[in-house]
Amino acid sequence: MDKSDPDIHFDSQGHCSHCHRYELLKTTRLISKEERNTKLDSLIAEIKATGKGKPYDCIIGISGGVDSTYVAWLVKKFGLRPLAVHLDNGWNSELAVANIQKTLQKLNIDLYTHVIDWEEFRDLQLSFLKASTPDGEVPTDHAIFALLYKMANKYGLKHVITGTNVVTEAILPEKWGYGYFDWRYIKNVHKSFGKSKLTTYPHFSLAKLGYYIFAKKIRMVSILNYVEYEKTEAMRVLQDELDWVYYGGKHYESIYTRFYQAYILPRKFNIDKRKAHYSNLICSGQLSKEQALELMKEPVYPENLLQEDRTYVIKKLQISEAEFETIMSAPTLTFESYNTSHSLFERAKKIVNTTRRYIG
Repeated sequence: MDKSDPDIHFDSQGHCSHCHRYELLKTTRLISKEERNTKLDSLIAEIKATGKGKPYDCIIGISGGVDSTYVAWLVKKFGLRPLAVHLDNGWNSELAVANIQKTLQKLNIDLYTHVIDWEEFRDLQLSFLKASTPDGEVPTDHAIFALLYKMANKYGLKHVITGTNVVTEAILPEKWGYGYFDWRYIKNVHKSFGKSKLTTYPHFSLAKLGYYIFAKKIRMVSILNYVEYEKTEAMRVLQDELDWVYYGGKHYESIYTRFYQAYILPRKFNIDKRKAHYSNLICSGQLSKEQALELMKEPVYPENLLQEDRTYVIKKLQISEAEFETIMSAPTLTFESYNTSHSLFERAKKIVNTTRRYIG
């Protein structure tokens, strides 16, 4: 990582704040090798017990990407009975769809797909582009978590198994991507720039989130923190056992994500997310600094695909070239320019972290 993150700071030895945060998460979130088998066995037993007598015992999200596909493979390996939930936001690549179909068919996992109302979602995505913050993926991420909670609640399940993990995605500057849990932020951005009502868009307020967590006791489980998760080995397993096909970049299973991360973020915000992704792999020992620097020399993605995606995205969003260029040239802002629940989330984090120190 470097000073493209405005909040980064370095110690006297040149180690950055992200490295220090990774080490903290390594001790607080990552299950140690000594405890791994015991805690994993206990977790699996708990999931099976709370799901007994129900058609499923847990919910998983599925996108066709590495993390979610590996989670699907793992939970079946552990003898769980998951329901896979997929958000079709209109931007799936053909490769992602094929990966999902092959994975669930081979693993015999049921699928629930929510097809989002395109006109509503298009209006919300455009609102975030016009907001000029680097949070363009918030509309998708928020809807995904809303659906995961909703489906867990529908079936009376206590566990949502996710692909979030410490070893490959703990590093991301807050100002590079904030807000996927913050409905207040999303509403404010849409109120400022949107034209249609969000009548069917999957969402949850802070009160609803509290209801899911405390009243219904639905727990998000980062199961990849309970196992030895090595990215290249996981990809090999998926390719060998599920005929899974790699799509070229982190979260590039989505056409919009690919274009947003590889074109909009670097050009408008001077943000290259590969810096965060590779830094994370360096911290977890899956990549050397020298290897990362060599990878950074490569183009984010091929020029011909870039032009193809650019044309497709502009057409699908129903804007003109001139409108897109106006968006790209507008002054950059952060979430701090809008009404958010950021301070509430920060206070909640402090309470949770303090609790973890006392109860383990």
